[in-house]
Amino acid sequence: MKVVKLTDIIGTEQDIEGGNWNSRRLILKKDGMGYSVHDTIIRAGTETHIWYQNHLEAVYCIEGEGEVVTLKDNKVHPISKDTLYALDEHDEHLLRAKTDMRMVCVFNPPITGREVHDENGVYPVDED
Repeated sequence: MKVVKLTDIIGTEQDIEGGNWNSRRLILKKDGMGYSVHDTIIRAGTETHIWYQNHLEAVYCIEGEGEVVTLKDNKVHPISKDTLYALDEHDEHLLRAKTDMRMVCVFNPPITGREVHDENGVYPVDED
């Protein structure tokens, strides 16, 4: 069994600063679970372009308010506390935070932990 406390992740190599966001990676590929789990803060007033071409992601908002805009149809999805959204079609989107948002994110396949978005909003695929 694995037990992870957020306080043990903050300030380590699993605490990744991404400019508009800060992702604390709790479960990673190396843990062998088949997915990764992150506790992520999205900063108020930011807009982040994301397009996970290599990953599926489910995001559960536990604090804050914002919106997701799916770029294929320009549909705006309001996001607030106790809302989950799933990018089940590798949806290219904009994530806009009205307030600081705290999100629990699950990725499949799992990430290694050092990933940041490239110029297209993509995390690279891990070939190992």
